[in-house]
Amino acid sequence: MEAELVRALEGLEHGSASVRLRAALEVGTAADPRCADALIARCAVEPEFFVRDMLTWALVRQPAEVTVPKLVEALGSESAQERGQALHTLSKIGDRGAWPAVTRGLLTDADDTVARSAWRAAVVLVPEGGAPDLAAVLATQLGRGGLETRLSLSRAFVALGEEVAPVLRTAAADPVPGVREHAIATERLLRDPDAGFEWALREAKRIMVGG
Repeated sequence: MEAELVRALEGLEHGSASVRLRAALEVGTAADPRCADALIARCAVEPEFFVRDMLTWALVRQPAEVTVPKLVEALGSESAQERGQALHTLSKIGDRGAWPAVTRGLLTDADDTVARSAWRAAVVLVPEGGAPDLAAVLATQLGRGGLETRLSLSRAFVALGEEVAPVLRTAAADPVPGVREHAIATERLLRDPDAGFEWALREAKRIMVGG
């Protein structure tokens, strides 16, 4: 391996975030498949979002036949950050061969960040005709978490399109108020994707009180 690339890989471990960012850029520019393991390992522990984003870019530049199996393996990690970053990177690569690895366990992961990454990856990787089954799993997460998590789930439903409408209609009658509200708000977004989520939530509340 060239000395410059070796130095760049060493730079991924540097104490300065700006140095790590430059190192990730250099490694990504080289697009050497031998660097995939180091990039994935750094994704698991990198504390800065903007550096992780560059690491993902560097991985996307690697051959998918090299990176995808390694990323799929990372989905079984005990580290929430490693699982989440692997899912995020798979969504950017877009290789539908990884779809079977996006399991129900990941879609319902106890860590909100991992679950959100799984929802985004699933929407990208789901095979043709798979949207209704995926929506049925996603529906089990309606009402979950704070505003950011609920918005992420609603966006996943909207991205899947009209095929998810029956699932949302069923959830809109759920006995749990939080689930019902989230489902109704998501229905509103499905009809008008440009509407804001907070507006959709207000509409859901209005409907629930019969206003």
